[in-house]
Amino acid sequence: MKITIAGAGAMGMRFGLMLHRSGEEVTFIDGYKANVLALEEKGLQANYNGEEVIDQIKAYDMTAIPTDLTIDLLILFTKSTQLEDMLQAVSGNISKNTKLLCLLNGIGHEKVIEKYLSLEQVFIGTTMWTAGMEGPGRVKLFGKGSVHLGAVDKSQEAVGKEIAAVLTKAGLNAHYASHIKEMIYRKASLNGCMNSLCTILEANMAEVGACPSTENMIHSIVDEFLAVAAKEDVHLEKEEILANIHSCYDPQTNGKHYPSMYQDLIKNHRLTEIDYLNGAISEKGKAYGIPTPYCDLITNLIHAKEKLLEAK
Repeated sequence: MKITIAGAGAMGMRFGLMLHRSGEEVTFIDGYKANVLALEEKGLQANYNGEEVIDQIKAYDMTAIPTDLTIDLLILFTKSTQLEDMLQAVSGNISKNTKLLCLLNGIGHEKVIEKYLSLEQVFIGTTMWTAGMEGPGRVKLFGKGSVHLGAVDKSQEAVGKEIAAVLTKAGLNAHYASHIKEMIYRKASLNGCMNSLCTILEANMAEVGACPSTENMIHSIVDEFLAVAAKEDVHLEKEEILANIHSCYDPQTNGKHYPSMYQDLIKNHRLTEIDYLNGAISEKGKAYGIPTPYCDLITNLIHAKEKLLEAK
């Protein structure tokens, strides 16, 4: 299968490396020129479960994609803020036979994607794999993970299972889930609390959990996510969501971790994915007539912080 990974960051390189090693024809497209150059000149360098490996995988800057690049499966690993630019760049290589798998964090990416593909071609999912970028063209890959994906158009279940089989053959432990929206809302509810609060408070997850005043905020944020989800016939258990959030506080596991939104904005002064987390709930709440005061405030605070830090 001819697979293009759009976004050759840490997670994109993990998927690309594992798919390449399973025999698939993989191509990277990225907007970070130094990363593309490193992949071209030195290959993908990885500490892969303790073993140093180098694999030669084709990589192109998103401004220089060959017109004859065929894409059977396009896997999205861009930042949400870069999604439209990436899809515009690759649009000339998308055909009616192309399938797209979106593994971005958050809610509402389909609204952008459907400008470029029929929703019959689109699959969405979540992944629990981890990866760390150590520099242009170099990643550190440890541990085990999984992927859950589902079809936006329920008639495409058989195709979704074929995609899952390709990923599983590569060791990515993929599963087709008919209830994928529940899984996406479950993960987004957690991120809508931990990513945003860690970023606003400039703290790691254990530090956020140690503040007694954050608990009331978390309950209110989760309530807003669940109310919007219910309007879309997605029903989740609040106590399960809260238990997942509380498990993030443990300093022996994830507690000392600074989420990706913190790293983007506070560390690197990059624009965040807030519009696909709390911002998406705020927008959907207005459409559904559901008050979302906490998500409204959090979205505005993050955007204000982006402005103050001159994020790009």
